[in-house]
Amino acid sequence: MVHQYKNNGINIVLDVNSGGVHVVDDLVYDVISQLKAIDEENMSAEKIGEAEGTIVSQLSEIYTEEEIKEALADIQELTEAEQLFTKDIYRDYITDFKKRETVVKALCLHIAHDCNLACRYCFAEEGEYHGRRALMTYEVGKKALDFLIANSGNRRNLEVDFFGGEPLMNWQVVKDLVRYGREQEALHNKKFRFTLTTNGVLLNDEVMDFANREMANVVLSIDGRKEVHDHMRPFRKGQGSYDLILPKFKKLAESRKQTDYYVRGTFTHNNLDFAEDVLHLANEGFKQISVEPVVSEESEPYAIKKEDIPQICEEYDRLAVEMIERHKKEEDFNFFHFMIDLKQGPCVAKRLSGCGSGTEYLAVTPWGDFYPCHQFVGEEKFLMGNVDTGITNTEIRDEFKLCNVYAKEKCRDCFAKFYCSGGCAANSYKFHNSITDTYDIGCELQRKRVECAIMIKAALAE
Repeated sequence: MVHQYKNNGINIVLDVNSGGVHVVDDLVYDVISQLKAIDEENMSAEKIGEAEGTIVSQLSEIYTEEEIKEALADIQELTEAEQLFTKDIYRDYITDFKKRETVVKALCLHIAHDCNLACRYCFAEEGEYHGRRALMTYEVGKKALDFLIANSGNRRNLEVDFFGGEPLMNWQVVKDLVRYGREQEALHNKKFRFTLTTNGVLLNDEVMDFANREMANVVLSIDGRKEVHDHMRPFRKGQGSYDLILPKFKKLAESRKQTDYYVRGTFTHNNLDFAEDVLHLANEGFKQISVEPVVSEESEPYAIKKEDIPQICEEYDRLAVEMIERHKKEEDFNFFHFMIDLKQGPCVAKRLSGCGSGTEYLAVTPWGDFYPCHQFVGEEKFLMGNVDTGITNTEIRDEFKLCNVYAKEKCRDCFAKFYCSGGCAANSYKFHNSITDTYDIGCELQRKRVECAIMIKAALAE
């Protein structure tokens, strides 16, 4: 599979199966387009040679015969080197992939099903997750860590995210669980990577000091410009939270030397000019930024709609160009959705199945129930077990084990499939009642982000 596109004046050819990215001139771009039209799926170096007469005839009004033959020779060389028109080797690999023995490597601990904000788009319903307000006890958290250790096999590096609601509302238990985890590392030859997601309301110097010692990453929730943030992320009585959290987030980012954190925002139908929010955060000094589209029912006034897609794509283009310009001025910042590794990237299993929800990654409620991920919490159909019993609903685990890009019909012919790994299973279920479908709006935006990310790499390599 070969994907071609033009962005910011750059002609880009992506060989999907090999991951090869080629920046080409108009001639090579047009010749590849003609070859795709002849027989993209079965194109080979030999067939390229056989197609020479046809290509020359089709493009003779634009290019000379000598130019076209030279371009065909270059394309043949790339094809022989398996960097263009490569075959899909993963389609056969998937048979063994389904049989793989999985281990649990990460937990999302819902340390608090409670929150001190009332964000309008919150999928957790102000922290309650379709249920009751509750704080995780140390005993439940300890059992969860014990479960992770016991079910992690030979994997040494384990991840635990303290999540909510708002985890700082249960801060003492967070600290106690980190201490317990550190005590277990040497005993079991494991290494915990702890992370924290917070809205910042309760952030203070003591929390920052502890986080800087113990948390490998901290996610700070802020939507961008003050008016955008305060409209969507108010306190329960309606007042905004921007002025309270911004200076705290700046202090934490600087204390971590502008690494190992993210300011993480959500954009909605209300701020389709979200590039302004990304740039606002960059102008405030943040170097690690993630601003993501809201996922919600279409009936919500803030929901992203199909008709919003063209404007959103234009914003991604605008943001990508601005990031290139800032790079020239040494004013770089990282935008999470434009971060892409073209040299190595994730392993095959990751490219095929994504985050590993329901198998390698689980969410744990305050009372110790297991769900495939935080977005399934409260959906009783997906209750997998408990810290006291372990995983008892193995059918759910096995269903998620089979969730991969080849199980999703919409993914099979998508050029972005090995970058998004099939997208979010929870979003698929939310819109189609199946984890092997896709969230269509999300797919459109993901494809655009991949194109922009590759374009940035190409532009900076020039």
